[in-house]
Amino acid sequence: MHPLLTLLNPKTLDFPPVEQAYEEPNGLLALGGDLSTKRLLKAYQSGIFPWYEPEQPILWWSPDPRCVLFPNEIHISRSLGKFLRKTPLTISTNQAFEKVIRQCRSLRVHSGGTWIHEDMINAYCRLHTLGYAHSIEVWNQQRLVGGLYGIALWPCFFGESMFSTEANASKVALVGLCEHLRLANYRIIDCQVENDHLLSMGARCIARKDFLSFLDTLEITTDAQWPRGSLHQ
Repeated sequence: MHPLLTLLNPKTLDFPPVEQAYEEPNGLLALGGDLSTKRLLKAYQSGIFPWYEPEQPILWWSPDPRCVLFPNEIHISRSLGKFLRKTPLTISTNQAFEKVIRQCRSLRVHSGGTWIHEDMINAYCRLHTLGYAHSIEVWNQQRLVGGLYGIALWPCFFGESMFSTEANASKVALVGLCEHLRLANYRIIDCQVENDHLLSMGARCIARKDFLSFLDTLEITTDAQWPRGSLHQ
């Protein structure tokens, strides 16, 4: 029998210990609170993220194990390597943050539902304006055909979602992200929950306690190293 789920106190930013998260559904920890910048940063600092449907209260999660990708372990298959050498696609960062997040939402709405509703979009756009949230964009000439977004708190990038409207575009975005993170000495990408696409690109699952150890040195500051403009593949 589950213990009662913790209802967050709106007057504080405190979360319960992640060890109290449910085993099933995996990682469900608390409900309530808000999507303020301070609360979201506190959540990520603690290995917690929000995920909920529009008709639900805000739900907070910290799954165990945790799906992660180490930037220097990204797997580029032979076919993807060939594609990268010949593709006309170009990569940029922080040129179309809101367009990226809305494209992530749009594709998931058409595939059966999404957690990326207007309150979430507004919250992450605020984080972007303040310098905490970033996007990678993939372009075919002037058309946005792929991308991803997430939160950068060195040495961890907390990936939130990605999209692709052309073959390999989300893979190109992930390769571009890993290249930048390696150059900026980031150590780990939080992928939250595993899926076949991420695993094929080199992601793996580690124990939550091991993931949390990477968060002990987080810098809760805006990332001055994050570029704005074109990225080289």
